[in-house]
Amino acid sequence: MRLLQALVIVILIQPISWSAGASYARQAGKESSTDATKPPLPLQQFFSAVSIGPLAVSPDGQRVVIQTTRADWAKSIFRKDLWLYREGQGLIPLTHSEGDFNPQWSPDGRWIAFLSTRRLSPPGAKRIMTQATTPADQNLYPSHVPQVYAIRADGGEAVRLTRGSEGVHAFAWSSDSHEIFYATRIPWTKQREAVYKKEWHDVIQYREHERGDLIQRVRLPAAPASPELHRENASSAVMSVARTPFRVDQMTVSPDGHWLALVTEPPSLRIDSIKDYGIDLLDLRTLGTSETTRDVKDLPLPRVLVHRQCIPEHIQWSPDSQRLFFAVEMGSVEGRYHDVQPRVYSVQVTTGAIARWAAHFGGAVNGYAATSTGGVVVAGRLGTQVQIYSETGPAAPFTLEKGWPGTYQDVSAASHSSQIAFVYSTLTKPTEVYLASGPGHLAQARPITSFNEFLSHFALPRGRPFRWKADDGTMIEGMLVFPPGKFGKRRLPMFTFIHGGPEDADGDHFEADWYQWAALAATQGWLVFEPNYRGSTGYGDKFVLQIVPDIVSRPGKDILEGIRALIQQGYADPQHLAVGGYSYGGYMTDWLITQSTEFKAAVTGAGAIENAVNWGNDDMSYDDAYMLEGMPWQAEANYNREAALWQMNEVTTPTHIVAGADDIRVYVGEDYLLERCLYDRGIPTTLLVFPGEGHSLSNNPWHGRIKVREELKWLNKYGLGE
Repeated sequence: MRLLQALVIVILIQPISWSAGASYARQAGKESSTDATKPPLPLQQFFSAVSIGPLAVSPDGQRVVIQTTRADWAKSIFRKDLWLYREGQGLIPLTHSEGDFNPQWSPDGRWIAFLSTRRLSPPGAKRIMTQATTPADQNLYPSHVPQVYAIRADGGEAVRLTRGSEGVHAFAWSSDSHEIFYATRIPWTKQREAVYKKEWHDVIQYREHERGDLIQRVRLPAAPASPELHRENASSAVMSVARTPFRVDQMTVSPDGHWLALVTEPPSLRIDSIKDYGIDLLDLRTLGTSETTRDVKDLPLPRVLVHRQCIPEHIQWSPDSQRLFFAVEMGSVEGRYHDVQPRVYSVQVTTGAIARWAAHFGGAVNGYAATSTGGVVVAGRLGTQVQIYSETGPAAPFTLEKGWPGTYQDVSAASHSSQIAFVYSTLTKPTEVYLASGPGHLAQARPITSFNEFLSHFALPRGRPFRWKADDGTMIEGMLVFPPGKFGKRRLPMFTFIHGGPEDADGDHFEADWYQWAALAATQGWLVFEPNYRGSTGYGDKFVLQIVPDIVSRPGKDILEGIRALIQQGYADPQHLAVGGYSYGGYMTDWLITQSTEFKAAVTGAGAIENAVNWGNDDMSYDDAYMLEGMPWQAEANYNREAALWQMNEVTTPTHIVAGADDIRVYVGEDYLLERCLYDRGIPTTLLVFPGEGHSLSNNPWHGRIKVREELKWLNKYGLGE
């Protein structure tokens, strides 16, 4: 389902959990006196936190481009900006247009290309617009569709390299840094558009309207800062080189310049089949040099390199151009489709042979970067910790690098240096970017940003792992997040906050947004229990797979048993229990309120209470059918048994519901259905619907802020009786 996203592994993680718990206790004792003078974390400051990533380290390792996302409350948008760190010179803003993302260094390190949804005239570019742009240009090249821009690494204005009514899906530098390859949806001619509009007006043909991508390349002009680049006739430098019936999600050129690798996905972006996913390869040596326009149907098709029962992503080349690395989070390379923990592989370009890296690692590969020596550095999750590991070859030892307890993510490595950059955080250390001279020097890494330093001036809650035994003897783990100043205290009101996914996990990391707001709940006096139920990552593939087909009943037992263990050990006050979550956490919340009357309050969002209609509306229906072992007409018993709808008569918990009006990951109708059930039964309930939002509530920051504000009010009103 992949919603916002064993015994051997238990032996592996047990010493980590206990030692981590001891370190948490020592840290709390040492720092509690300092925290006593700090004010509590307010809602406004919480939502001023900056999200960081992705990162891109320059080829020489001396510079890092950093993407940030933050709320612009006045404009009601999330703005995306790029920043540049240079050794010896510090951090400077690189762009200011509010919509810049996906930065990539040119192989020679002189340029940074990126996607942008900025208008034709970025702020401060009036002279260029006056010379080059007409009202017709504005109609021909609409705003807010991603286009490729480039900016010199030593300063200057960004210049636009692509244009057209179709936005750019993916791009890549040529190996000589002189060209950009990019993919857009195959455009229609004006005549084709006129015919369609005459026949269909504004009617959308659901599948027939879909089409694949056109792959083009554009040369950087000799004088990239020239205003002439903004003229329509600058498009003469564009050459169409290939086509594909699929949508291109990512592309990258091999260091020797021979190959263009493409990650493909369905044009619809719906996972209703696995056949449209794969990695394709285009031999750039066979392309001509003529820029003569060719008919799309005459363009070559890339050849398939990887097509398995999986969804590959995040491709990177080895330095010798012989291997292509890729990650898999959904499906299987080895056999039939099934969801194990995230993995990393490489494929030999000439033979197609695939090798799994970190093959003997029991945890989840949460991200990787190919190194200058042909190996990988990996952010690997075991239990509640995400640490850096390295491996020089698929048969070489998988080495845990000595670093700090906590969570490493968004690892980026230099192509001609041992330098690596990463994002790091703990519950009490807000997220920042760090730079290290190599994987073996993590302990000496230094922070190169201070975006979230202001949060350290507030009293942040502390936590530690908690473990309990399930009814079948399996050990389960989660995190306990204590209110500031109450680390280790007993008989506290407890909020069970359930992560989404289900293939995800909670641990020792900092996050401040509408999806993960445990810090705010703890500030309100709640002991926050974050269970890593069956189906979570970091505990072995068997642990993940035990959720199939018992998608809510099995993890539901795990969570309830954890709650009762916390009551028995005296941590949780049984008179003040609450539960909540979003996405798969919403699934679980909706299920748990039918299984127990112990909860005084529930807050839920984007959780299905039945499975057949949700399967039909979900953009991940293939994965839904896998989780429930068949289509609705093939596995009717599973669909009904794992549906909270049929047990709504058992609910007594006041329940607050939220939903994105345009959510198709979890059909918004499920939230209306839940509200109707509770309303008709006289259970206190309310439903907030956020207009223009899909599953991720990523369009308007006010929506997420209002969501959490009202959820906290609900918890305090019904959970604490205020």
